[in-house]
Order: sequence, then C-alpha cells, then structure tokens
Amino acid sequence: MFDLRPIGYVIGFLVTVLGLTMLLPMILDIVDDNRHWVSFATSALISIIVGMMMAASCANSARRELSIQQTFLLTSSVWLVLPIFGALPFFLGEPELRVVDAFFEAMSGMTTTGATVLYDIEEFSRGILIWRGILQWLGGIGIIIVALAFLPELRVGGMQIFKSEGFDTLGKILPRAGEIAQRISVTYLLLTLICALAYIGSGMEVFDAVVHSMTTISTGGFSNYDISFAKFNPLTEYFAVFFMLLAALPFVRFVQLMSGKANPLVQDSQVRAFFLTVLVLVLCLTLWKMYAVDLVGEEAFRKALFNTVSLLTGTGYVSGNYMEWGGFAITLLFITGLIGGCAGSTSCSIKIFRYQLLFASVRVQLRRMRSPNGVFMPQYEGRTISDDVLNSVMSFFVFFLLSLGVISVALSLTGQDFLTSVSGAAATLANIGPGLGDQIGPEGNFSRLNDTAKWVLIFSMFIGRLELLAVFAIFNYRFWRL
Repeated sequence: MFDLRPIGYVIGFLVTVLGLTMLLPMILDIVDDNRHWVSFATSALISIIVGMMMAASCANSARRELSIQQTFLLTSSVWLVLPIFGALPFFLGEPELRVVDAFFEAMSGMTTTGATVLYDIEEFSRGILIWRGILQWLGGIGIIIVALAFLPELRVGGMQIFKSEGFDTLGKILPRAGEIAQRISVTYLLLTLICALAYIGSGMEVFDAVVHSMTTISTGGFSNYDISFAKFNPLTEYFAVFFMLLAALPFVRFVQLMSGKANPLVQDSQVRAFFLTVLVLVLCLTLWKMYAVDLVGEEAFRKALFNTVSLLTGTGYVSGNYMEWGGFAITLLFITGLIGGCAGSTSCSIKIFRYQLLFASVRVQLRRMRSPNGVFMPQYEGRTISDDVLNSVMSFFVFFLLSLGVISVALSLTGQDFLTSVSGAAATLANIGPGLGDQIGPEGNFSRLNDTAKWVLIFSMFIGRLELLAVFAIFNYRFWRL
C-alpha cells in the first residue's frame, strides 16, 4: 500500500514554517498601525495549526527513506500546497483578491515567475509588499534544493549530469538534502544581505532594498512599484544586473568558492556559455537600439543589458517598455526568455546546459553523417554523455514545446489574442514574468485576463517550475507500478 505519511510530514512541516514567516509582515503592519495585520495573524494561525496537525499525524514515519514515487509526489505537492496557504493573506487581507487572483499571485510568487494581478502596487501596505518578497525568496531557495538534491536523483531533464562528489544523493534523499540545504541556505542568505546593502548604497530606501534583494536573488521579479526598476537610478540598475547574474549561476559553485575552491566556477563550461550568451545578446540589442531606436551611448547599453539579463535569468524586472523597441528587439527578447540561466540556480526556463547537450548531440550526428564508419560520442566537459541523460534532455525539449503549444491553444480558446496567448504561455511556462503586448507586456499585468485563462496560467507556472517531467510522471500509471 502506498504510504503518504512521509510526504504529509514534510509538507506539514513546510506549511508550519510558512505560517511562522507570516508573523514578519504582521509585525510590520502593527508597527505601521495598519488594521490588516489581523489578516496575517489569521493566516498564520490557520497555517501553523494545519501544518502542525499534519506533521504530528505523520511523524511516526518521518525518518523513512522516500521511494522514487514518493519523491516525485513530494516535489509536486510542495509547490501545489504551499501557494494555497501563501494565498491566504491576499484573500483575507488588504488586496481582498478573489480566490483565483489570490492563488495566481501566490503561485507566481512561490514559483518565482513574477507575473502579477496587482496594480497600484506602491499603495499597498508594507506587510503585503514584503509578503510578496518572502514568497519569492522562499520559492527561490526551495527550487535550488530541489534541483540539487531531488531532480538529479529523479533523472529529470538531464539534471543527473550535475551530481558531484560533494553533492551525491544516492540512496538517502532526505538526509542528504538536509546537508545540502544547510550549505545553500547560508550562501543564499549572504547573497541576499549583500544585495540589500548594495541597493541601499545606490540610493534605494531600506525597505525597498530588502524586498528587492529577496526578489533579485530568487530571480522572482516582484517589485514594489508598477513601473518596476524604471523607478530607480542607473547605478541601482547595474547592481541589479550584477546580482541577477550571480543568482543565475550554480549555487553549488558558490559553496565550493566559500570553501576556497575557485577552479570549479571558473572552469564550468555552463558558466562560460552563460556569460557568452549574455555578451552576444546584449551586443545585438545595444546595436539595434542605437540603430533603430536612436538611443546612444551608456543609456542604450544599460537598457539592453538590464532587460536582457532580467529576461534571460527569468527575473522579469523591466526598466522600460521594450514593446516600443521594434520587431527585432521584441523577437530577440522573446527568445532570450526561453534560454534561461544555469542548472542549480534560482533561474528558470530551459537553461543553458540543456542547449549545450542538445548542440553536442547535433554535432555528433553531423559527424556520423560525414563519417558513417566512425565512432563518435557526445561529450560534456570532457565526459561522455550517457544515453539516459540525452534521452532525458530530448524528452524535456519535446515536452516543453508540446506544453507551450497546448497552453497557447488553451489560452486562445479563452478568448485571448495570438500575442497574449503565445507570450503568456511562454512567460509562465518558463517562469519569466512579463509577456508581450499591451495587456500582459512590460507595462501591463495579468489582472484583465478572465478566470479560465488565469487557471491555465497557474497550471503553466506550476509545471514549468518543476521541470515538467517531475509533474507529468505522476500522471503515468506505469510509473506507479515500478
């Protein structure tokens, strides 16, 4: 009989922790004499009681090792259950959002997508604003731990290629995950603190710096202002670019760097490919802006750099309306969002390493066509890529494209135009944030979409954050017969 108790224990514990974090925005609202502190108190009480009851009822099986089926179900359930409780302050509190809107905002936060249904954001209380930041910060560190501890073991999307001696999880997923979580948490917290100090040094208000540091390091993109980073000065934009780039690098490399090992970071071919991609994209967009948009010098470079890095890393900040930059820029930025950062980071989308493995496979096939009798094997960082890794990566690409098509069609059936349907599907499936067009583009949000479209996008954010295959596997009856 399939045992759900180990899953229930972990989820109950995480719901309790989420409830405890609601006390921080509650305190802020009390200090500001905002009556909506009651909504955070109520939400925290509900979350803590439900979480503790769930954990206590399942505690007798807490130390059991998880099977592969239980691990798949756990990784999917966490990102489905936590947004439900994370939505309570939006539903009960100041925004007084409807159920679908509250769940959309919470799912966008936990998956670090950054799509929002809120407008006039700067008018909300500090409690609501920091709660949006907390959701993204928790979602960011959560996905790193899942990517480094669970996904390689689950052989999802080629992530098993990133197993290393220092982070091997064979046989004991949860104990090893705890060890990984401890190291990553310290690194993640330090980067967030340094980012906040940098923002303060650039002239940002302390509260804005705290919230934006959380949404930067998590590559989430929630801002305290409708106009996002257009609110701030150029120096702040450059600091944001720097920390978005850091957040898109493998966090295991930071742990190694803190241990005095710099070579793994410098020699990582994925990192080098990532920065080369940034350089090429920024150069192309800068030249285009100077040619077609009549921006020159530093401003053209800064706008191209900021928005390219923001979309490439899946953060979703904007510093201007790139819908006015012309067709080439719009197309390039759309493609940029479908690339993503490095594996084992907080960034989203397809990710650099999958393109590297794809190109390695294509090169080998071309060589085999030229020399049919030759023996050629695709390699990554000097190692032969196994068939199961290649099959996993190819499956991911197929599932991603199929999902993108199906979600786009589903959105069009809800009455959305072509641009909104395709860009909305891409923005949520790749967890980028803003889409294209007047409605969900850089100067819009998702509030005007109908409820059916929002539920479709909620599902898109959910499966996109968990690498697609981790979710779809639990719907395959053969998987449960293993």
